[in-house]
Amino acid sequence: MTELVTRPAPPRAPLLRRAAPALLGYAAIRVLGLAVLAGWSAARGTSAFTLLTARWDALWYARVASSGYGYEVRLPNGDVHSDLAFFPLLPWLERLGHAVAPLSYAQAGFVVALLASLAAAGGIFAVAEWLYGARAGLCAVLLWAVLPVGIVQSMAYSESLFTALAAWSLYAVLTGRWVTAGLLAALAGLTRPVGMAVVAAVWVAGVASWTSGRTSTRVISRVTSFGGTRSAGDVRGAHEDVRAPGLSPAPGAGASAPRRLLGMALAPLGAAGYVLWVGLRTGDGPLGYLRVQAGWRNGFDGGYAFARFVAGMFTSFPSALGGAALVVGVVLLIRLHLTGVHQRQPLPVLVYTGVVLALALCASSYFGSKPRLLMPAFPVLFPLARALAAARPGRAAAVVAVAATVAALYGAFWLNGSGPP
Repeated sequence: MTELVTRPAPPRAPLLRRAAPALLGYAAIRVLGLAVLAGWSAARGTSAFTLLTARWDALWYARVASSGYGYEVRLPNGDVHSDLAFFPLLPWLERLGHAVAPLSYAQAGFVVALLASLAAAGGIFAVAEWLYGARAGLCAVLLWAVLPVGIVQSMAYSESLFTALAAWSLYAVLTGRWVTAGLLAALAGLTRPVGMAVVAAVWVAGVASWTSGRTSTRVISRVTSFGGTRSAGDVRGAHEDVRAPGLSPAPGAGASAPRRLLGMALAPLGAAGYVLWVGLRTGDGPLGYLRVQAGWRNGFDGGYAFARFVAGMFTSFPSALGGAALVVGVVLLIRLHLTGVHQRQPLPVLVYTGVVLALALCASSYFGSKPRLLMPAFPVLFPLARALAAARPGRAAAVVAVAATVAALYGAFWLNGSGPP
């Protein structure tokens, strides 16, 4: 019996190999969505590639990539739509793709989206696997792929790029790689305004680590001395019962204080740097970016405008059905987040998800954009992923197949109609 307890655990396969089934499943779902979009668009006489790369925000990103900042549109009502509202990392990557390959800026944006979506899928798997195991990681990736607005993951938008940076930053936090977490958080802050959610996760984790570090070290020491060499999962399980949720006792959990401080210092540099640059360019100081957003009639009002929008939908039929669906969707999102709290998701994951949900649901404009703005809040899918992972394989596969088909059809219908503003 002692021999069994003290025997070293077999080495785990590399993360990329463990994630391979999830990445293959994700790619298959995205190919299905693109194929349905191509067929639907051909039947309507439209270009699927144009829908993916040359409409709505994609045009603004491509214009910044080709000409830099400085373009604005003045509307008859006095609103000013400035390209300064769009963060620079995606345009920079589009410019890089255009420079190193025979690609237009739109084509480069499409390539970035495809690669970033795969990176996002890998990051989601890494976080979910670390918390709940490989099967839950696979299910989390597939659920993210079959979101009704999942086609946005293949568009020349910044959602996939941001989600990839956010997911891998969270994984770096959970595994104690502080400098990596800070660098990725800084890049996320150069991608979208919601980058502050990643910064908040890194900072909360850093602060929590000061109080939980000694406990973590003592627990890991007791576990390893009692049972010999243990796997990461064994140590993680022993640790969960005696600590407040926050950090998993990964190999980097005992990182030196300077590395933690460096990671925390790096995290806000991307978002803060861009916001300050916009303030200097506009001459409005630190509030310059907020005024740029105000020109788009976008801001944070605690959800008041969104509540009025939803309430207005109940004044007629069939728009009342859409209003009811929105209410159900918001309640479901909140319920899933609270389930994550009940299931003791780590503190940085909960903080990240909460900030993404708050910024998306409480923005004062662009109500049609909220489904895609919520897409980076992937941890809300973890309770569903755990339930799907516990189901019979055949039943789980059937659920994913049906959801993938519905998402592909809806994505084609959506992009050939109103689309994501």
